[in-house]
Amino acid sequence: MSLHSGFTPRMKPVSPRRAALVAVLDIGTSKVVCLIARLKPQQPQDVLRRRSHRVEILGIGHTEASGMKGGAVVNLAEAEAAVRHAVDLAERGASVQLESAVVAVSSGRPMSEHYAASMNVAGSSIDDDDIAHVLAAGCEHSERDGRAVLHSLPIGFELDGVRGVNEPRGMLAREFGVDMHVATVDVAAARNLMLTVERCHLAVETMVAAPYVAGLSVLADDEADLGSAVVDMGAGTTTVAVFGGGRFIHVDGFALGGQHVTIDLARGLNARISDAERIKTLYGSVLAGGSDERDMVKVPSVNDDDDREPPHFVSRASLVRIIKPRVEEILEMVRDRLAASPFGAEPQARAILTGGASQLTGLPELAARILNRPVRIGRPLGIAGLPEAAKGPAFAVAAGLLIYPQVAHLEHFEPRRTRHLMTGTGYISRVGRWLRESF
Repeated sequence: MSLHSGFTPRMKPVSPRRAALVAVLDIGTSKVVCLIARLKPQQPQDVLRRRSHRVEILGIGHTEASGMKGGAVVNLAEAEAAVRHAVDLAERGASVQLESAVVAVSSGRPMSEHYAASMNVAGSSIDDDDIAHVLAAGCEHSERDGRAVLHSLPIGFELDGVRGVNEPRGMLAREFGVDMHVATVDVAAARNLMLTVERCHLAVETMVAAPYVAGLSVLADDEADLGSAVVDMGAGTTTVAVFGGGRFIHVDGFALGGQHVTIDLARGLNARISDAERIKTLYGSVLAGGSDERDMVKVPSVNDDDDREPPHFVSRASLVRIIKPRVEEILEMVRDRLAASPFGAEPQARAILTGGASQLTGLPELAARILNRPVRIGRPLGIAGLPEAAKGPAFAVAAGLLIYPQVAHLEHFEPRRTRHLMTGTGYISRVGRWLRESF
């Protein structure tokens, strides 16, 4: 498949009444995760009303990433080998052979644009044709040179100046409008990620913004309704998704993450990167404790073969002094991005931290001080069969990818304008069928 400036592939939403087998790939800077699950129809739950299916994990593949930097592919052969390994592990666990997967995107400078479109309906009641026309008008401006559209979501309808209408069918109005949220990334980042997956003989079912699906995985419905920001702190990227009124309304991100903390430690401690990562994981903190000057941590010598160079020791306080400035820099960038988003107008709305880099000791407290709002760590909710190691914030994106097919019907892409952008596939021919399910 070739991806030009335009739209990434769209997936067929799962039917609320039918079970489905879904495979997903989270290809990050430090790890590749492949999950295979069966989605089984269920009645809405109290806390997770928007989920139409129960997720049951059948196979999991988790391996160290290679050929990736800042969430983007920098060595195609290495990235392909890592993806193949993760897919193979998941396929063995589930005893199935995959044909396609839903893929998360965290690189490529994710950003949001909002569009409003309206039409005169002459005082009649709103029907499906009116909704189709106004959504098509809302999509008209979403194409951008060099950018690939990941999401095109109606976030509310407007009737005669009254905004925030969720279900306009049957209502009377003279003027009928829609507000659209369009999320895009650099087309090169999406294209190379797609190429990596397809070289593993897998079709890309659809591509989705990593922080959006992290939010689908960790947010209770009330949090999405009242307004929340999900901050996905990965190894090479930090990405942000803002939710309000139960909808995904903003995305942003930058190429700075936990790996930069590791490199700072390696330099500051004169240690190998692998040793610095282990020390960060075991002893890393952004909070200084009373005994930190006395508690010592062993740092192996850079050259194992040199018996004359013994390991040296540093205090935990020294680790905090190296780690904290970089984490503060990341959180200050998050604060500034959130202030420029719709989230800035909601001073009491909370932030939820996910991703492997969110696991540093003391991070929620530091984030609450810098962001000046309530902060908690987000873990996947309501996913059956996850092993203990995959229940933490590092797996929020992978788990959320399994929830995305249940909300894919909310997306809207105008089919006539997508067909020429993707070639060699049958995906786009399916787009037109699900406009009527948009709301």
